[in-house]
Amino acid sequence: MRIAIFHDFMSSIGGGEKLVLTLARAMDADLYTTDLNKETVSKLGYDDVNIVDLGPLSRTPPLKQINASTKFKRFRPKERYDFYVFSGNWSHYSARKLHPNLLYCHTPVRAFYDLKDWTLKNLDNGLQRLAARMWIFTHKRFNERSIRNVDRIIANSENVKGRVKRFYGRDASVVNPPVPTDGFRFSEVGDFWLSVNRLYPEKRIDLQLDIFSKLPEERLKIVGGFAEGDHSKSYISNLGEIPPNVELLGQIDQEELTDLYSKCRGFIATAVDEDFGMTPVEAMASGKIALVTDEGGYRETVVDGETGWLLPPTAEAFVDRIGSLTKNRLEAMREACLQRSMLFDEKMFISKMREHIWKGAQQS
Repeated sequence: MRIAIFHDFMSSIGGGEKLVLTLARAMDADLYTTDLNKETVSKLGYDDVNIVDLGPLSRTPPLKQINASTKFKRFRPKERYDFYVFSGNWSHYSARKLHPNLLYCHTPVRAFYDLKDWTLKNLDNGLQRLAARMWIFTHKRFNERSIRNVDRIIANSENVKGRVKRFYGRDASVVNPPVPTDGFRFSEVGDFWLSVNRLYPEKRIDLQLDIFSKLPEERLKIVGGFAEGDHSKSYISNLGEIPPNVELLGQIDQEELTDLYSKCRGFIATAVDEDFGMTPVEAMASGKIALVTDEGGYRETVVDGETGWLLPPTAEAFVDRIGSLTKNRLEAMREACLQRSMLFDEKMFISKMREHIWKGAQQS
């Protein structure tokens, strides 16, 4: 089959971008996106994927999101495909005339639903909040109308499956995101903790800084950046002074990231009700425990007390747990982490997605 994959934008790389690149390579599919950062894609080793860039976007939210929605709504590929996969929150605006299709839902737009109040609260001033309210009111309706053009929905976790039912009134199947477990390795239990996430408010980077400001004898390295036009620029500038034992490394290439995973002491993740969370699985594939907030998709991956701990979202909880962990304890948990990660290997993802795409094509 000839398959086309549509993904919102690819100006910075996170779990969703890795997912569509993995799927495109496995299915020999063409990948359509906006705001493409070729250098970042190349760093990850996906030069062999055929990516079609629909062009740059506005750098101001929510104009960026509106711009992306409009581009996809107006776009029609010149080539004919047997099946279409939409990924993210805005690419499905192309779905009306492109069938058979499915939407791989990382989550319904959280600013429209469960994080609406939280999003508005974290904006800088009343004018921004007014603009955001207007966008949420109008675009939420357009979004729900567009979702009706999707033939079937795949959710990335049971957590997101529940949101799809609650907010869209649709049933969804679950296919967890892919982690290339054989691409990770264990080197040692090192002298630093690792955090890998986009620098977004909902990732609670401020909590991570608070934790390590209370642990001056420990070190934390934070990997990840943000895309222009997202809602993080003011958040990062308002973080204040970075503790001397914390390093912000920005976006790095996959080889360097793999090396950090292999040598870190353990992994930290603090997101608000994370959709799924690929990074704790990547840590476990490196033989490292994950200390995560007891919320969302983390509950589906981390086994409390065996491959890490599910903790309240407070600095004190993380400080106490980190202080209790010896090198011997961390080394003893290595095998359990490796075994757990195999349940989320990319081979499982590719096999399940092939099955859903095949069924969708047969039923059309």
